[in-house]
Amino acid sequence: MTVTPPRLTKGPRHDGFTPLLRSEWTKFRTVRGWVIGLLVAAVLCVAFTFLTTNDTHEGTCTGPPPTGAGPNSPGTGCTTGHPFVPTGPGGEAVADSYQFVAQPLTGDATITARVTSLTGLTSTRPANVAPSLANTRPGLAAWAKAGILVTPSTRQGSTYAAVMATGTEGVRWQYDYNDDRAGLPGSVSAASPRWLRLTRTGDTLTGYDSTDGAKWTEIGTTQLTGLPATVSVGLFVTSPVTFQDSNSGTPTQATATFDQVSIDGGVAGRAWRGQAIGYGSQSFYPTLGTGSYQRSGATFTLSGSGDIASGVGAGLLGTDTAGSILLFGLIVGLLVMVVVAALFITAEYRRGLIRTTFTATPNRGRVLAAKAVVIAAVAFLTGGVSVLIAVPLGEHLLNHNGSYVFPASPVTVVRIMVGSAALVAITAVAVLALGSILRKSAGAVAAGIAVFVLPYIIGSTLTGSAEQWLFRLTPAAGFAVLGALPRAAQVSYPYTLANGYYPLSPWAGLAVLGAYAAVALGVATFLVRRRDA
Repeated sequence: MTVTPPRLTKGPRHDGFTPLLRSEWTKFRTVRGWVIGLLVAAVLCVAFTFLTTNDTHEGTCTGPPPTGAGPNSPGTGCTTGHPFVPTGPGGEAVADSYQFVAQPLTGDATITARVTSLTGLTSTRPANVAPSLANTRPGLAAWAKAGILVTPSTRQGSTYAAVMATGTEGVRWQYDYNDDRAGLPGSVSAASPRWLRLTRTGDTLTGYDSTDGAKWTEIGTTQLTGLPATVSVGLFVTSPVTFQDSNSGTPTQATATFDQVSIDGGVAGRAWRGQAIGYGSQSFYPTLGTGSYQRSGATFTLSGSGDIASGVGAGLLGTDTAGSILLFGLIVGLLVMVVVAALFITAEYRRGLIRTTFTATPNRGRVLAAKAVVIAAVAFLTGGVSVLIAVPLGEHLLNHNGSYVFPASPVTVVRIMVGSAALVAITAVAVLALGSILRKSAGAVAAGIAVFVLPYIIGSTLTGSAEQWLFRLTPAAGFAVLGALPRAAQVSYPYTLANGYYPLSPWAGLAVLGAYAAVALGVATFLVRRRDA
């Protein structure tokens, strides 16, 4: 007789990670002081944002923003003195000032022109002093631009595509202010002219260059979705502000000569029309002169100043951004979160309850991981709710008080909000690890503030290489998530903290902070496994 043993079934595991998470969450939510701490952190973040933005009174606005202005642009009746910053297709700040000679064009076509000369003038006055052509010296800016441009509208911030010769950066294909591709190298001269060609096929635009007008090389192509049947096409010239240091820039002007201009295909207008774009008194971008256009037979001579690129130069305006609005309130809220994160683990050491925890779950590394997940989740949620309220509130108050808020795309604003919440969460995990290492509440709080908050306060008072390295190598790098000003490789500009730029990109800065948290958590895990409870 064969006896079949009964099948053994596994019951639910009580040492898994999910039950442990549930246990740590129960610990957290049942301690009233910790929950109140989260509320205090959120309230202080919003309250200090309110106080710092509501305290600013620069004027009042009685009229609507100018035509084509972004949602944060000052009204026509504003007395703030802040100029109009146009916004591009994605809502980002842009510079859009140039001399344009154009005509309407309907349908697909090819536009060709030869640039035979490109010269320039540089103002001898800084950008914050009214420039004058009487105070100039010869000098061509590296990113002076002269070429062919297609756009559906001459309103500042409109989508566009252009092929151009530059001062020293060779021929370029650029579109929508941020995208840039290199063509032929070298500068333009009578002995070395540059042939440019731009073709339109529906929504697709392609740029070409040539040294002789016979052999053409494609530089780049793009699709401008929704391009209307009739667009403006023509020749343009512009020349940006040049910077000798982080505090002074000088406007420049470029003059270009075009010939061999032709339009093949499409239905073109009958006459060329000159137009100065972005030269108004409200424009934020400093220009030299008012632009000019002359035609002699088949030869066009244009002089222009400004730029068509990301609006990086507006950092010198000293305006508020979504990041600067949030900064002070975020730091205050972060200080409270440091205390909560430290107490979440040091309170168990102080009361001896950690022994009970380790007895119930011998895998001490898993206990620490569960605590890290819980504190990260509650910190991220608290930070996220806080900034979701604080940023719109701060912008509303500043605009109501007549203060200018620098425009930013919705993607940038969302990135600042999510990044700020992540900054709070990562810092909380790091301080939790410090609490496990030090096992003393006062020591963990002090260390958390010294390591994760103080470097930013110190770094913001420094200049030069010391400031750059501190915001690259210390946890202060995480504050790069607050950066709201655009940055562009094709724009020469002093990207310093004083001008609103962190030395690392937002996510790279957050990665540096994450590395510190990971090291702290690794050390804490090693020690908690080797120590007696």
